[in-house]
Amino acid sequence: MANIRTKKGVIAILTGGGDVPGLNPAIRAITVRAIREGYQVIGLHRGWAGIIELKPEQGADNSNCYQVLTEEVVNRAGRTGGTFLHTSRTHPGHVAKDDVPEHLADSYDAAMNDLTPEVLKNLEFLGVDYLVPIGGDDTLSYAVRLYREGVKVVAMPKTMDNDVAGTDYCIGFSTCITRTIMMTDSLRTSAGSHERFLVLEVFGRYAGFTAMLPTMAGAANRCVIPEYKFNMEQLTELLVKDRWANPSKYSVVLVSEGAMFEGSDMVFRDTAKDAYGHAKLGGVGNLVSAKLKELSPKYNHGKSVDVISQKLGYLVRGGNPDAIDSIVPVAYGNLALDLILKGIHGRLVVLKNGRYDDVPVDVVTRYKKYVNVEKHYNTERLRPLYKSFEMQPLFIMTSE
Repeated sequence: MANIRTKKGVIAILTGGGDVPGLNPAIRAITVRAIREGYQVIGLHRGWAGIIELKPEQGADNSNCYQVLTEEVVNRAGRTGGTFLHTSRTHPGHVAKDDVPEHLADSYDAAMNDLTPEVLKNLEFLGVDYLVPIGGDDTLSYAVRLYREGVKVVAMPKTMDNDVAGTDYCIGFSTCITRTIMMTDSLRTSAGSHERFLVLEVFGRYAGFTAMLPTMAGAANRCVIPEYKFNMEQLTELLVKDRWANPSKYSVVLVSEGAMFEGSDMVFRDTAKDAYGHAKLGGVGNLVSAKLKELSPKYNHGKSVDVISQKLGYLVRGGNPDAIDSIVPVAYGNLALDLILKGIHGRLVVLKNGRYDDVPVDVVTRYKKYVNVEKHYNTERLRPLYKSFEMQPLFIMTSE
């Protein structure tokens, strides 16, 4: 359906990268108000994949590529987790030959192809006035590319890792932390029953916020993060001491999936990479567990300590959003529409030091956001470092 332009114009929304709770509330927030302001809203399916697969032809069946959003549609999904628009890790500027849509195969037959001209053509075919991408670094870095190509972009930050530059908060982070604390508390009963170490692997490829915050909240004794290459002997000694200090004789460590100890590198599930060049991580928790058992006799009177090793994985990104991930997406959606109503674009809606704001969207490509080890991580104790909470942002270590 081309040229679905209404009185004020057309807004297109997409969700890219990993799913998180809070995406559907964000889609609902901007859609409901936009419709009432006289806009038509369409949802692009499967992140950037839907827009490159679309056929810009009258009468073509593009129902798998996008849908017109109504209040009924978004209200039905608005309180649920995941994204009803679906998602992918498609990178239109870097599409492998085998992934080029069939109708474009004759025009793009290189090993890697830049389909940005098709994206621009298809957005014009749909009559899109404003594009609202919701995603993390990868999704938003391509949104910056489109903005530089002339597309009017207003973006929202989303990622459980909370590592999008320019904002203190990304949709999905709070629910991830809430789930991690809850599941750690559940698993500690087994660890205590068997007097074991409990090793939990959590998300966090390059940034350790998802391990740091639950540890600060008391869910774990120690945490190891990608920003600091830790020493296994040191971790083992600390966990043995923690275990003996605990009346139930167990101790807990949270391990970021991107964490590395001295003499090791990142642990990858396999050699396959996604369109953004990321190989799938997974397995460092098991590696740390094996090393803990091997080294534990040295610090435990010659006796080894058994380990419960659990990868939390998708359990922390599934299900419905918590309170913060129900509220912040509503604010972000309305902030985005406020900008659109003012004719402003090229912005990223953010939370900074407890206040909603917006910043240039290209901030996501200027630098990377990591845990400040010197300021927030105690390398001797392998846990969060904090001296005073006075005038700190809500999540303490997430401000730049």
